[in-house]
Amino acid sequence: MMSITSDIEATKDKIWEELAHVKDPEIPVLSIVDLGMITHVGIDNNIAQIKMTPTFAACPAIEMLQANITKQIKDRLDKLKLADVNVSVDYDIQWNSNRISEEGKKILKKFGLAPPPIIDGEVDMDMLHNVECPHCDSHNTEMKSTFGSTLCRAIHYCNDCKQSFEQFKPVS
Repeated sequence: MMSITSDIEATKDKIWEELAHVKDPEIPVLSIVDLGMITHVGIDNNIAQIKMTPTFAACPAIEMLQANITKQIKDRLDKLKLADVNVSVDYDIQWNSNRISEEGKKILKKFGLAPPPIIDGEVDMDMLHNVECPHCDSHNTEMKSTFGSTLCRAIHYCNDCKQSFEQFKPVS
């Protein structure tokens, strides 16, 4: 017989697996887990307690993400043996681009977005200008605009393969 603690840990692991199916609405190939948006998964009184941190405090997709997470878990409450789910926004843990998993960075590149570099200290302008093209791996690129289709992206151009691309901006 499994202990209550090991049952709870197994259920939390299953919740994490389910969360890996929730995609970011702006980058639909990337899960919120790979994006590093989930800061806590717990179970309290048979209710899943999930905390997420937005990539930007004013992210317009916060409510959509909460609804998508809630739906993903609620659709599996019986399987998870849970009564309900509560998804809250965690402003205590600030999201930064180092939270993106290595798998997430590979997915971003395959999608055509230059992934952000690892930040060790402060973000500097070189991190925005010295960007590898996700299409041909060239560093012969130039930034055309500090803002792309969303606040978290910048627009670049590769002088070698002649492709425009967006960079997922580094955030510390």
